[in-house]
Amino acid sequence: MKLRRLSTRAPGFGRKLAALTRYDAAQAPAVQRTVRRILADVKKRGDAAVRAYAKKFDGVAPRQFEVAPGLIDAIPAEQGRALREAHARIRAFHERQLQRSWEYTDAEGTRLGQQVSPLARVGLYVPGGKAAYPSSVLMNAVPAKVAGVGELVMASPNPNALVLAAAALAGVNRVIQVGGAQAIAALAYGTRTIARVDKIVGPGNAYVAEAKRQVFGEVGIEMVAGPSEILVLADGSVSADWAAMDLFSQAEHDESAQAILLSPDAAYLDTVETAIARLLPAMERKAVIAASLKARGALVLTRDLEEACDVANRIAPEHLELQVADPDRWLPRLTRAGAVFLGGFSSEAIGDYCAGPNHVLPTAGTARFSSPLGVYDFQKRTSVIGVSQSGAEKLGRIARTLAEGEGLPAHAAAAAMRLK
Repeated sequence: MKLRRLSTRAPGFGRKLAALTRYDAAQAPAVQRTVRRILADVKKRGDAAVRAYAKKFDGVAPRQFEVAPGLIDAIPAEQGRALREAHARIRAFHERQLQRSWEYTDAEGTRLGQQVSPLARVGLYVPGGKAAYPSSVLMNAVPAKVAGVGELVMASPNPNALVLAAAALAGVNRVIQVGGAQAIAALAYGTRTIARVDKIVGPGNAYVAEAKRQVFGEVGIEMVAGPSEILVLADGSVSADWAAMDLFSQAEHDESAQAILLSPDAAYLDTVETAIARLLPAMERKAVIAASLKARGALVLTRDLEEACDVANRIAPEHLELQVADPDRWLPRLTRAGAVFLGGFSSEAIGDYCAGPNHVLPTAGTARFSSPLGVYDFQKRTSVIGVSQSGAEKLGRIARTLAEGEGLPAHAAAAAMRLK
C-alpha cells in the first residue's frame, strides 16, 4: 500500500502534521447523553439500575455481581509462566517508584513535611469478551498494590480465565461482573453491594471513557486515553522489516490508531514502504492495519536526526522507538514521550507485556504534561505543618502583612494572635 509522505522541507508541513496528529478526545453528543442518563439512574436506583443495564447491554442480569478470583493453575502452563514472569518484572520496576513520607525542622523549630498515604479503595475496569487483556490487569493492579491500596476492585462484564488468573496473581481483592458505563457509575457512586472507590483506572470503550470523564471529581481517574500511537525515529541502521512490523503493532489496535516513521534517509523510507506492502497481506488484522495507516499513518522525511527529535517532541507520542545506531546520544533530546524504546531490539510490543515499565501511557499529545501510570497515581500526599512558638513569631508577622495586603482581616488577626 502507498503511505502518506510528508517532508519537513515542504511548504505547510507544520499545518499538515498538526492535522494528521490532532485527535479530539471528546465523545459524540449521543454518547455523552446516554452516559449521563446511565450515571444518573445508577446514582438514584443503585443495584437495580446496574442489573437492568447489564441485562440490556450484556444480555445477562446476574443475581450476584461478585465472582470468585481466578486461579493461576486454571490456565495453560505456558500462559501461567508468562504471567508470573511478567508480573515479577512489572512489580520489580514499580517498587522503585514507591514514595515515602518525609519531614524536616527549620531554624525556628517548625516541623514541615509531607505524609504519603495509599488510596483506600481503587476500581479497575477491564473490558470483557474478545477485548480482555490480562496485561492491562497487571499494569493497573501491580502499581496499586505496590502503593499499598487497601482494596482493589476489578469490574469486567465477562472476565475470561486468563484475566481472572492475572487478577488473582496481581492481588485484586474483589471481581465484579459488571461492564460499561454502569460499572463506572457503581464504582463512582457506590451501591448497596458495590462500595464506592476513590479512583477508577483501566481502559474501555467510548461509553466507559465518557463515563470516566463525567465522574471525574466524584472520584479520581488516571486519564482519558485516546487511540494508541507509535512514532519510530530511524536513521536506517535497523531492519526495515522490524520498523514496518512495529508500525503494524500499533496500527492493528483499531482504525484510529496512529503509526508514524521519521527519518532523514529518503531511501530508507522507500525500503520501509516496500516492507509494509510485502508484509501486510500476511497479517491477520490486515484490514484494520491498512485502514489505520491510510487514515493516520505517515512516513516523514526530516533534514537530520536533530530535526527528527524536534518533530517528535512536537508530536509528543505515546510510544517512541529510537531505532538509531547510538540511541543514548539522542535520548536527552526526547522529553515529550510516554515511553522511549532504545535501539532496534527494544520493540514496543515487549514494553506492552513484560519489560517492566507501565504500558498505560498518555496519548493524543498529552505526554507534553502527563506521565505513565505509576505507583504515585495510587498515593496521595498530605502536607504536614507544625509551627513552633518562635516560628509563629517570625511567620505570623509575614502572614499578617500578606493577609492585610490581600484584604483578609480574619487571616491577619489569626496570625497576629500568636505574636507576643
